[in-house]
Amino acid sequence: MKDNYDFLVIGGGPGGAIAARTAASEGYSVLLVEKRPAIGAPVRCAEGIGKEALAEFIKPDERWISAEIKRAELVAPDGVSMIVGSEMAGSKVGYILDRKVFDRELVWQAAEAGAEVMVKTRATGPVMADGKVKGAVVDFCGKRMKVHADITIAADGVESKFSRWCGIDTAVPVREIMSSAQYLMTDIDIDPATTVFYLGNKVAPEGYLWVFPKGERTANVGVGISGKKSGPGHRAKDYLGRFIAEKFPDGKTIECVVGGVSVCRPLEKTVADGLMIVGDAARVVDPMTGGGIYNAMFTGKLAVEVGVKALSAGDLSRESLMPYDQGWRASPVGKTIARNWHIKEKFVTMSDAKLNTIIHSARAIDLGDFSTIALIKEIMKRNPLLLADLAGLMSAIK
Repeated sequence: MKDNYDFLVIGGGPGGAIAARTAASEGYSVLLVEKRPAIGAPVRCAEGIGKEALAEFIKPDERWISAEIKRAELVAPDGVSMIVGSEMAGSKVGYILDRKVFDRELVWQAAEAGAEVMVKTRATGPVMADGKVKGAVVDFCGKRMKVHADITIAADGVESKFSRWCGIDTAVPVREIMSSAQYLMTDIDIDPATTVFYLGNKVAPEGYLWVFPKGERTANVGVGISGKKSGPGHRAKDYLGRFIAEKFPDGKTIECVVGGVSVCRPLEKTVADGLMIVGDAARVVDPMTGGGIYNAMFTGKLAVEVGVKALSAGDLSRESLMPYDQGWRASPVGKTIARNWHIKEKFVTMSDAKLNTIIHSARAIDLGDFSTIALIKEIMKRNPLLLADLAGLMSAIK
């Protein structure tokens, strides 16, 4: 590890790995640091991603694809379900990854491109000069040193400590943190080609419960609930335990992970002098689903593309890096996040009775050209009592 680089990337998840790979491939000196002793562990993700989204960044490989998903099932609070097949869902179905292997593959690709990688290396604060970010102080193997960098990319996940140390407001309202628990379970009865989402205040208040297959009789089974709904006896783990006791009483749990996912609006600013923030650290998670793998990779790549131009111009100011912030917000990723935040805000306040009505109606609709807008229009026609609720959604997604 040297003391000076063109790019310093903090965090070895998909966003950080793609950023490091992109910069190294362009011939720039890159250091990627990861605080954990191993890339990809622990897994704090349901591991789903669309096929087309994945193909933008890496060729699919059976080594890290656990399952190919052909359809999704939505289960209403009263147990009635609707199936969304691949011909309707499009990019909403795809693969369930093995993140332990997938994340390591991305980092290996970054290393092969020329990036230096240091694990069990923790960034403990920024290196600042004249109010500008110039790298980070890092701890590794009991030693502390300053690593200077022209551009620092914060890809350190939902905790986002580094951005906060740099003066960025990263606070998330409690109601917009999804408190989550997930088990990797085996010996359970599932359809290995179908992801299942359970809705309702009894199963997951202001959130949802999921079953994401990872093989014939194996799946990620998890739940996310609003942080404000969490408390003694009704934490995410409690809801998950009750669901498993009912649905998979003989299943075997071989992994357990708990944590939080932000389902809020993105940070107000994702750049500063010498700094760009990507992935979960920038809060670019889909507020509806909590999914963030593709968004992290997209922002990681875009950050480097903008950073390379700034380096060439010799200007690493916030203004010079702003095309990154403006670029992802104007992209389909940014527009989807903005739209889905409004949709999420509407849905989390709906009663179980309204959710039942919506799913009952949706499952009876045969749409040749499937889209969220078309679906909502049809439901409004069939259920005038939902007009006020769904009209708000219409205005949010247009």
